[in-house]
Amino acid sequence: MLLQRLGIPFEIRAPSIDETPLENEKPAQLVERLATEKAAVVASAHPADMVIGSDQVAECGGRVLGKPGTVENACEQLASFSGQTVNFITAVCLRGEEAGFEKTFTVNTRVAFRHLESDEIRRYVEHDMPLDCAGAFKSEAAGISLLTRMESTDPTAIIGLPLIELSAVLREAGYRIP
Repeated sequence: MLLQRLGIPFEIRAPSIDETPLENEKPAQLVERLATEKAAVVASAHPADMVIGSDQVAECGGRVLGKPGTVENACEQLASFSGQTVNFITAVCLRGEEAGFEKTFTVNTRVAFRHLESDEIRRYVEHDMPLDCAGAFKSEAAGISLLTRMESTDPTAIIGLPLIELSAVLREAGYRIP
């Protein structure tokens, strides 16, 4: 959905990589490593293509939270965010093997959650089913109702792909955008 806004042709490939954090790995290091590994895996199989790898984690109170995977985990994540400000870190790696191009960047989004009741958390999770989203919410859907504010240099970063910075990097790689 987001890449379509840029008007460039693309295909989606989902590389299989181990997303387990390394010992003492900081959240920004984790998402940068994962975005780079995803891009490298796909680029090695498609060396003539320019590949975008991305990843996102939520950080709250020193804890790194990824995709919840289950309704129960999603409810637990959101309950822990109640009344808190959570930092979402999105990393992107643009890589072209034959072009000899690689650039990685991160965008932070600070999200302030209002105080949430357990019944509204459950209703929200059952409505949006954000099981594959870091932090267990979708700001582009009903998840926006859980917030009091968001702060970011790029409003699309929270959805998973920061288009402002990506557009700049794609232009650097030779793409004409728009």
